[in-house]
Amino acid sequence: MKKHIVIIACAFSLFSMSAQNKKSQDVEAIKRMCGCYEVIFKYTETFAPEIDYEKKLDYSATALEWAKLIEEEDGKLSIQHLLIVSDNMVIKHWRQDWFYENDNVFAYKKDNTWTFNKLKEEEVKGQWTQKVYQVDDSPRYSGSATWVHFDGKNYWENDTDAPLPRREYSKRDDYNVMKRGNRQEISNDGWIHEQDNDKIIREANMEDMLLAQEKGYNIYKKVDDSKCKAAEVWWEENQKLWNKVRSVWDEVYDRQGDLTFRTMVNDKPMYKHFYTLNNRSSRKEIRAVIDSFIIVN
Repeated sequence: MKKHIVIIACAFSLFSMSAQNKKSQDVEAIKRMCGCYEVIFKYTETFAPEIDYEKKLDYSATALEWAKLIEEEDGKLSIQHLLIVSDNMVIKHWRQDWFYENDNVFAYKKDNTWTFNKLKEEEVKGQWTQKVYQVDDSPRYSGSATWVHFDGKNYWENDTDAPLPRREYSKRDDYNVMKRGNRQEISNDGWIHEQDNDKIIREANMEDMLLAQEKGYNIYKKVDDSKCKAAEVWWEENQKLWNKVRSVWDEVYDRQGDLTFRTMVNDKPMYKHFYTLNNRSSRKEIRAVIDSFIIVN
């Protein structure tokens, strides 16, 4: 009996060590997305079920982007992306948070509504949840999956519903949900965000209808950090405000059920209201801006 107990204990210890080593590999892969990057964005529509659908023009763009690790603790990493445009002007871009074995996720429904719910513990065993936020730290999409490290490849992939991307929502109204197939793979000189997206028409009491499919490649090529110095400086000067903003949003996100936002308040979207805030702004002022957009069901 004692021999069996020792064998079981040893096996459990080896399993724990293996899981910890895998988790360390995951963390390293996530952190490799930080740094200064020249980015190429490319999208093309590839298929539509209706023969009379008129394929939209391809989209391509380039950018210089700084990805800053702003939080790191056991089981959580937060990466803030900052765009650098002409004359070293810096624009706060998207944020991605990573949580290990996390059971709290939000799913996009439609019409600026997200549902917050819990996953079962066994569903997220060994997985990482990626939560993506918009420029004002409002929700965008989230999903849970396992980081894969095999045959020299390091990648994470997940399918999840999301609102229309910024490149389309101001130009199109022929669909209202994007089902994103996200694959984030670490490369030798940066990382690649590969996407297989479904553009979906979603209406109440009806089955989703596929309008078109799209292939996307966002190619992040690492360059010397000195090219992103302006973004580093901007973050140092503004991080106090955004630390408070994230904290206030955490209170809003601590919920279950739906969260619906107005698209405009006083003829301005939410992110423009944040232009009036600064490092001296209080949590109360920040919460007032957010609350003005929340529709109470």
